[in-house]
Amino acid sequence: MLNRLKEDIAAVFDRDPAVKSTLEVLTCYPGMRAIWIHRVSHRLYVANWPVVARMLSGVGRFLSGVEIHPGATIGRRFFIDHGMGIVIGETAIIGDDVTIYHGVTLGGTTWNKGKRHPTLEDGVVIGAGAKVLGPFTVGQGARIGSNSVVTKAVPPGATVTGIPGRVLVREVDDAREAMQSKHGFDMYGVTEEMPDPVARSIRALLDQTHAMESKMDAMGQQLCKLDPSFCDDKLPQLDSDAFSGMGDKG
Repeated sequence: MLNRLKEDIAAVFDRDPAVKSTLEVLTCYPGMRAIWIHRVSHRLYVANWPVVARMLSGVGRFLSGVEIHPGATIGRRFFIDHGMGIVIGETAIIGDDVTIYHGVTLGGTTWNKGKRHPTLEDGVVIGAGAKVLGPFTVGQGARIGSNSVVTKAVPPGATVTGIPGRVLVREVDDAREAMQSKHGFDMYGVTEEMPDPVARSIRALLDQTHAMESKMDAMGQQLCKLDPSFCDDKLPQLDSDAFSGMGDKG
């Protein structure tokens, strides 16, 4: 038991740069309280003391803001950061070295008895506000982005974001990225790893702008052949600060 406690404390030091001391972990981290109350309530639940186990888990919820059903199975070095609003269902299974942030739900999608909640393999990280719903497996080392809703199995090592959650495939478009650099902005800081309807619209505009510029360049080359003086006219340079919001405000 003492070795398990030392592991949990070490996990906090490994994954939270804000921690200053062991005493702080033991007294000020609601996730630590939730985990250790669950370890006791789970033993009571397995020993066929379900009412007492549920009462103890209720105490844990009151003290930490984390609701873990005593039937859930949790592995070693589980780390809950912040904790408030986390819900973990009865048949959830959590492996070793898993990290969960506040507002996460490991829930079910049916009222039928049996396996209803997800299984998280070792090393999974689930971002704040994500909902993982159903009796499927999230593979080892997978990442689930904040506020995602995941209802299907996740392959090991994958990154999932969005509603509904989808596995990301990074597509690099050199022309688009060059256009972003030229215009001096990065789509409001939203990348392909974090799908967003506004970002998708901006990417479509960048693609359209690139196609138009290519067409205009071809037309300009033909006009220069007819009238060399045409090439003397230059387009005005774009002020990148104006796009980034960092321009002179006078």
